[in-house]
Amino acid sequence: MYTIKSPVTFEQTINKSRFICYLFPVKDVSEANVILSRIRKKHYDATHNCYSYIIGTNPPTAKSSDDGEPSQTAGLPIFEVLKKNELTNVLAIVTRYFGGIKLGAGGLIRAYGSSVAEAVKLAEIVKIERKVPGEFITDYGYVEVVQRILGDWISDRTFADRIIFKAEIPETEFKRVKRELTEATKGTIVINVLV
Repeated sequence: MYTIKSPVTFEQTINKSRFICYLFPVKDVSEANVILSRIRKKHYDATHNCYSYIIGTNPPTAKSSDDGEPSQTAGLPIFEVLKKNELTNVLAIVTRYFGGIKLGAGGLIRAYGSSVAEAVKLAEIVKIERKVPGEFITDYGYVEVVQRILGDWISDRTFADRIIFKAEIPETEFKRVKRELTEATKGTIVINVLV
């Protein structure tokens, strides 16, 4: 799966209708709703603010809206472009200012789909690296070596009878990190994969 690094805007005019596509990287549905609300306020006078988002994986959360356009002529084509490009954690909004010429169902599908497709071409696409969340429990004598191996992946530390590190390790690094931690702590570390 992939996402976009930063927001992108693309604008085109088709038969006097103005289509403005916004792509935003988003972490969750709440963030997507905040951005959607902001764009709706910015373009309060637009004829339509259609959108689709895909967030997460296994399974992803997805939602689309035609915002008053004929059923499945706006939200679905927007969604299909995101899906075809294997994008997640992305909100796509296409704002339409009606130009006086009706496009018909096929024309709308092409207009909304092409607006998003062109915006995706402008976006910097980045691969999403899957991470394994884990809990790493060790004796105080190994704190420094465990911290060094886990490094920037550490998200939390709890000090009790033993020290508990929480970290998200890239899936591609997990086996190596587990092996290094086991060797460095002489097999005393407890590693729990969190789901």
